[in-house]
Amino acid sequence: MTFKKPFLVLALLFGALLVQAQKYDFVVAKDGSGNFKTVQEAINAVPDFRKNTTTIFIKNGTYKEKLTLPATKTAVKMIGEDVRKTILTFDDYAAKKNRFGEEMGTTGSTSFYVFGDDFTAENITFENSSGPVGQAVAVRIDGDKVMFQNCRFLGFQDTLYPHGEKSRQYYRNCYIEGTTDFIFGWSTAVFENCEIFAKKGGSFITAASTIEGAPYGFVFLNCRLTGDAPEKSYYLGRPWRPFAKTVFINTYMGKHIKPEGWHNWNKPEAEKQVLYAEYNSTGPGASTKDRVKWSKQLTAEQVKDYSLEKVFGDWNPLAVKPAVQAGK
Repeated sequence: MTFKKPFLVLALLFGALLVQAQKYDFVVAKDGSGNFKTVQEAINAVPDFRKNTTTIFIKNGTYKEKLTLPATKTAVKMIGEDVRKTILTFDDYAAKKNRFGEEMGTTGSTSFYVFGDDFTAENITFENSSGPVGQAVAVRIDGDKVMFQNCRFLGFQDTLYPHGEKSRQYYRNCYIEGTTDFIFGWSTAVFENCEIFAKKGGSFITAASTIEGAPYGFVFLNCRLTGDAPEKSYYLGRPWRPFAKTVFINTYMGKHIKPEGWHNWNKPEAEKQVLYAEYNSTGPGASTKDRVKWSKQLTAEQVKDYSLEKVFGDWNPLAVKPAVQAGK
């Protein structure tokens, strides 16, 4: 039996559409070609406490929305069409006044609140577009077992806020930029194969506030610390809370990193309580010669404690099958 070419083309197109329909539960498109025109509408449509994954595909476009993923919306997966062209953005900032004439504060400045557990995002840019106006959060995460893959986080001060004290987060192949304390918070977060870009006008990359007794805070694996900031102008971190934990393993450090590496935030007592450590750093900012004496250089044996299995326990983020990466 033979088929005419037009029939074959139509069959292939129909098959492709059918596969897409089966792959995504909801499609968001600004032009009206999907199920919803806004991302928040798609989030609201997810059944509460659903056990199976709900997948939301977001077509290219700039979506200016102040977004919330409620705690009732579990196992949500958001996939962008192209990481550089699928942009979720808002422009609130801490000093901005609300309708009652009160300042929003750091938390209130957030563009996207993630409260739901088992959330995954891929191929999406998350942005706070308010500019260099003080604290302005792009994403705050409270949910547990949250993964970002091939995503971009854009802002200035306080760009990324891993907030939940019991939240475990995994960032893989991501790009994060900002100025002062642009990765800060309480959560246990692993950043693997990420680019951490320090912009002009800042001074600290991280400000962990790890709770007392927590075995892990921020862990950077095989990352690159880059930026357009002046030479020797950035510290690796300072302790927002006195038991802060931040570790860099196999990380390239650019010339913008200060020789002393770490700052005590004018809290001498924190020097005895924090865990600020490095292992096998490379690059012009990696010299250990002038590092502060209260920071640590890990041994090869100690580094074994920073595998994903050790850090995350019963959660394996790599069991989540990634979508096809687009526009990295």
